[in-house]
Amino acid sequence: MKTNSQIRKEQLNQDEKKILIALQKNSKDSINSIAKLCGFSRQKTQRIITQLEEDHVIWGYTTITDEKKQGLLKYILLIKRSMKKISKETAEKIAFLQYDEEYVKQGITIESSYLIHGEYDWMILFTTQNLRDAKKFSTMLIENYPNIIAKVNLMQILHSPKAHHIASPTPELLLDFL
Repeated sequence: MKTNSQIRKEQLNQDEKKILIALQKNSKDSINSIAKLCGFSRQKTQRIITQLEEDHVIWGYTTITDEKKQGLLKYILLIKRSMKKISKETAEKIAFLQYDEEYVKQGITIESSYLIHGEYDWMILFTTQNLRDAKKFSTMLIENYPNIIAKVNLMQILHSPKAHHIASPTPELLLDFL
């Protein structure tokens, strides 16, 4: 039999999930709208969101943009690292994205960066104006981390039917590729 404490914890987890789903659909909604959608009071909703932020379950809010309307192209760069030992200084540069400003100067905006498991070890999603700049970026990474990167694979994202839990406002563009 579950204790009252266990039941309260399970209910809180369910309440947090409701709020997270609402925020993922539209984080720009007001606290009142989110509370109403979830069936909670404004105060309870605010308290749960604040706790999720303090616990780093939520660590930011973002806007989904149409890169093409900005004159940009989006790419995925897959990186396979070599088995050579990485110095502490290099590991910190990678972990804390210390080259970010250098990339911005090159017209590169890193949207997301992931440590992954599989054939490749790292994945970077980024935007830039053209393929030439995307290739320069992948070359720059290899030069900035000599003997650490064994292989890279650059791919252009042609269309995203869904991003960050949000369906694209232009689903008909996918028809051109099917």
